Amino acid sequence: MNDIKILWVDDEIDLLKPHILFLESKNYKVYTCQSGTEALEEIEKENFDIIFLDENMPGLSGLETLSEIKEKQANVPVVMITKSEEEYIMEEAIGSKIADYLIKPVNPNQILLSLKKNLDHSRLISEKTTSSYQQEFRKIAMDMAMINSYEGWAELYQKLIYWELELENIEDSGMFEILESQKTEANLQFCKFIDKNYPKWFEKNADAPVMSHTLFKEKILPELSKEQPTLLVVIDNLRYDQWRAFEPVVNNYYKKEKEMPFYSILPTATQYARNAIFSGLMPSEMEKLYPNLWKNDTEEGGKNLHEAEFLQAQLKRLGNNIKHEYHKISSLKAGKKLVDNFRSQKDNDLTVVVYNFVDMLSHSKTEMEVIKELASTNKAYRSLTQSWFKNSPLLEIIQQAQNLGFKLILTTDHGTINVKNPSKVIGDKQTSLNLRYKTGKSLTYEEKDVLAAPNPKTIHLPTINMSSSFIFAKGDLFFAYPNNYNHYVSYYRNTFQHGGVSMEEMIIPFSVLSPR
Repeated sequence: MNDIKILWVDDEIDLLKPHILFLESKNYKVYTCQSGTEALEEIEKENFDIIFLDENMPGLSGLETLSEIKEKQANVPVVMITKSEEEYIMEEAIGSKIADYLIKPVNPNQILLSLKKNLDHSRLISEKTTSSYQQEFRKIAMDMAMINSYEGWAELYQKLIYWELELENIEDSGMFEILESQKTEANLQFCKFIDKNYPKWFEKNADAPVMSHTLFKEKILPELSKEQPTLLVVIDNLRYDQWRAFEPVVNNYYKKEKEMPFYSILPTATQYARNAIFSGLMPSEMEKLYPNLWKNDTEEGGKNLHEAEFLQAQLKRLGNNIKHEYHKISSLKAGKKLVDNFRSQKDNDLTVVVYNFVDMLSHSKTEMEVIKELASTNKAYRSLTQSWFKNSPLLEIIQQAQNLGFKLILTTDHGTINVKNPSKVIGDKQTSLNLRYKTGKSLTYEEKDVLAAPNPKTIHLPTINMSSSFIFAKGDLFFAYPNNYNHYVSYYRNTFQHGGVSMEEMIIPFSVLSPR
């Protein structure tokens, strides 16, 4: 242990001699003083690792000294020690960002625990997390080989996310690399499961998960009532780990009542999955019933311009006459405008807000070098999403919804994956442009790299012409054409894309929350 320097400030410091000798026997270096004024002089002369501060002292009180210390050295941890159990003192101390709060008389082991909690915190957590994941590694590997249900895969994916978030801040990068390889293996097995089972989910009376086209009827509609307004927020392109990153911010205003994973349809693309949520239909049914609202990949124009009409038609089909409004937010200006006018939504039974930021961020990553630098890894991507959310109009909308007593439903249309490896594909001029799925005729591709749907009707996708098929990239692959191959690959490698088959894209969050 390097010399840990402790400053202990107490007007009765002589009575604490046994505690100081105990700490010195543990190789801590303890400096002492008897007043707040002396303490402020000491921190000018010496850099301390931690300060123990008596609250009740003559002259400068402990709270006054604490305030002065924080002005001079904001990052040094201060442990407040007091005889008083008065609530206002605790609140003042906690509000001043103390590291710990101890009530006299304290025993040496309490002091030692506080030191370890504040000075060895990172090391101890790192060691425990590494040890726990090592124990869990084998269990996850065994589970992976045995899973044969959509519930099992959703559970395993959430377990992997839990460990990813636990391991991302520890010092052992080797453990993180092991987890990454385990996620890659899991996606290989998941793709086999989807290849085998996905078409069966559309059969009559099939044991199928809640999916994009059944989400509204099965999960959203039962939550709606005329007694309490509901805010439905669909954040485009939001992965489960990104939701976990900013969930604590939402928890300041809302309490989670229910959460469940559901499955995005294929392709895991906005045009297909989000339209399916609002229409309650699969794409081939949308094309057939609403040819004026649906556009195929090869057609000109926006592909998600009619979600409000699809929602209206679904509510009518379900025989529901709730009062609702739909808002799509694609810019900061549009978000601020809704914030300014949100009070007018309180008379609706349902207010729908589609927020496009995450999708814009992930796509702009391939265009803007600054974003590419900021979101080069999953960890950085989560951090960027969290930072955006904390400073976005969406958080202000959620705060207003809480004040007005809205129930909150938060979900997404599909996730995204960091693509790393190219897979060659050849198609004609009419082939769709997406990097993770292709639709067209006469597609040539590496069979091992794709989940193929030679007859799109079996998975309820439109057939643009008689010989059209769909292919979906597996795992972290992305499609690249042979022409100008090397430039294309270096341009898109390590960017976040969607449309294919992976746990990150298909297994996505649905949460119901009540206002605090």
